[in-house]
Amino acid sequence: MLEKFFENLLYSARWLLAPVYLGLSVMMAAVTVKFFQELFHILPALFSAGEVDIILKALSLIDLALVGGLLVMVMFSGYENFVSQLDIAEDKEKLGWLGKLDVGTLKNKVATSIVAISSIHLLKVFMELEHMQDNDKIMWYVLIHLTFVISAFMMGLLDRVNRKESK
Repeated sequence: MLEKFFENLLYSARWLLAPVYLGLSVMMAAVTVKFFQELFHILPALFSAGEVDIILKALSLIDLALVGGLLVMVMFSGYENFVSQLDIAEDKEKLGWLGKLDVGTLKNKVATSIVAISSIHLLKVFMELEHMQDNDKIMWYVLIHLTFVISAFMMGLLDRVNRKESK
């Protein structure tokens, strides 16, 4: 009887994650506000800004969009994997991947999103090379990015090996 109580308590503790996923939706609102703040900051200077400045601003907006997508992925699939299945009415629009991302797939998607975000950041660094004075700093940006790339590659490889073994 004590064991059953303990197991039910542990299983119910998964609901402690629900406020965490709600907090991610608040962060999603913050990313949205920041996106439009950046967009409205660009518009007044649109005709006087140089091509590189516009490209850098566009990359910043893409960066924010990728982070927003990452938040949505983690928020919904994490909730479904760890807390409870989402009950969405049949007449409502449902995301195609909802309910199909297991923890391993989610982990790989997060890793590839981080690589994409890091790539955009590195591209911004390269586009501003004439303003950079410290070559060591550039080297560290590249090394950190390569670390993300290798980590994502290894995670994907391990996931593939694990899936083959489980078949």
